[in-house]
Amino acid sequence: MRSFDFAPLHRATVGFDQIADLMDRVLTNDSQPSYPPYNIEKLDNDSYRISVAVAGFSDADLSVEVKAKSLVVAGRKADEATDLTYLHRGIATRAFERRFHLADHIRVTGASHENGMLHIALQREVPDALKPRRIEIASSPAVQPNVVDAKAVN
Repeated sequence: MRSFDFAPLHRATVGFDQIADLMDRVLTNDSQPSYPPYNIEKLDNDSYRISVAVAGFSDADLSVEVKAKSLVVAGRKADEATDLTYLHRGIATRAFERRFHLADHIRVTGASHENGMLHIALQREVPDALKPRRIEIASSPAVQPNVVDAKAVN
């Protein structure tokens, strides 16, 4: 595995701690679980949707929470009857927890569960103070030079 030293980045920059921490977290997180599978879709410039395949889970078995800039999707199946005998069990209903790090100004606007898919809607809401705005340039009247002593040049 490759390892990167972010110490020079921390020494040479101010206010970029989150970027360095994010890169460090991504590069050192080799044990990211693959269950359950998910999609992240960009619907338009400011709208996103995360779709998680949760076959076999009911609404009561799922939870969606936002904690400190992280979206946490968890599923815990209620205990089933023990008298069932499976010849083949291919639908995984094991407990899971999947975390998604949210960028600044991303808000979770809703979640829906249909046909074995959990859809989570996200919206980027940039505050007006951070949006680009046009500054009008005021024109000033032409300034006439104040001539005190003028001599004609021949």
